[in-house]
Amino acid sequence: MIGIGLFKENTRIALGAIRSQLLRTILTVMIIAIGITALVGILTVVSALENTIMKDFASMGANTFSINQYDFSERVNRNNAEQKINPIISYPQAKAFQDKYTFPFTTTSLSFTATSSAEVKYEAEKTDPEISVLGVDQNFLPNKGMEATKGRNFTGFDISNNNYVCILGSDFEKGLFKDVNPIDKTISVRGAKFKVIGVLKEKGSTFGNNQDLRVLIPIQVARSLFSAPNINYDINVMVSKKESLAMASDNATIAMRKIRKLSPVQENNFGVERSDDLIQRLLSNTEVLRISAWVIGIITVFGSSIALMNIMLVSVTERTREIGVRKSLGAKRSTIAWQFFTETLVIGQMGGILGIILGIGIGFGIAKAIDFNFVIPWMAIMAAFITTFIVAIVSGLYPAIKASKLDPVEALRYE
Repeated sequence: MIGIGLFKENTRIALGAIRSQLLRTILTVMIIAIGITALVGILTVVSALENTIMKDFASMGANTFSINQYDFSERVNRNNAEQKINPIISYPQAKAFQDKYTFPFTTTSLSFTATSSAEVKYEAEKTDPEISVLGVDQNFLPNKGMEATKGRNFTGFDISNNNYVCILGSDFEKGLFKDVNPIDKTISVRGAKFKVIGVLKEKGSTFGNNQDLRVLIPIQVARSLFSAPNINYDINVMVSKKESLAMASDNATIAMRKIRKLSPVQENNFGVERSDDLIQRLLSNTEVLRISAWVIGIITVFGSSIALMNIMLVSVTERTREIGVRKSLGAKRSTIAWQFFTETLVIGQMGGILGIILGIGIGFGIAKAIDFNFVIPWMAIMAAFITTFIVAIVSGLYPAIKASKLDPVEALRYE
């Protein structure tokens, strides 16, 4: 009980000393807050970016891989002067792969983007010409981790018979079919009539690309309506057994090399991307931002620790006579040291809390502005508290020890 009472008394004295030097305290708190704001703000944006990547690429499915015109790493490495131009994946090649690839427990889907600027009509209403139309098969939805919240998916019968049916993105229920159940309604795309059989679950935007303003139609129907040169087809494979994913993707590479008629000495002129590798590769790039946050935060916090130590040394000098009076009345060295140390801790934590609030606020604003999925950065908050605590200890230890070692007689003579 005596220890608790002494702690309360020291805290009260420390708060009184802080209030007596309000302007200097505010400036010191702001210096600490700037460093913590930079640290927490960047880490908040990084966390939002990572959450967005995980959410967006989870739609690929946990055990999937895709065959694309380019390898993802080649597309990212745009500074490579020797970057080769790969031929597109044509429909005959994509279809040949689907027919010949028979690895156990796998399903293959083919798709392509027919247009990104279609106008969709329903009765007297119509959309802006900004709708994406995709030609897909019956395996597209499960392989992409998508599901229909209303209606159903395509069946093999729909695809093989080229039925004029379609599945809509969720945004159509907010616009063209507002207050109307779209199932079994008929829409018009480029003059062709399609019966709506399903509505997709909302997915949001992927790096600015709206996933909910799409119309999915059978692939052969899309090929007949949207003829364009050099159409590139996407191949996506889902593996039922996760432990077979690596073997299945290697087998797919061999199959695609045969279809492309590549000799053993030729490099792949296509890319095979596993969903888990793609996610990890993207997440690894966020480490640069995370390291930058720590570098900026440490530099600023280092400056704030010097400022905090300076204010405490000045405080010791200004209160020399007060320290002398306390020691002459029987105050122990530990009591004097703890009083100044408590003062440092209070200032440090005030700066930390302010920095955390500002950092999360700025991070939230940036995340919303660039359409990232905001999450509360608990690790950043913990890092900020630990950082400010260490700063307070480092900055307050020397002034506290200096104050406790003052000779009471000399301190009383101080003017």
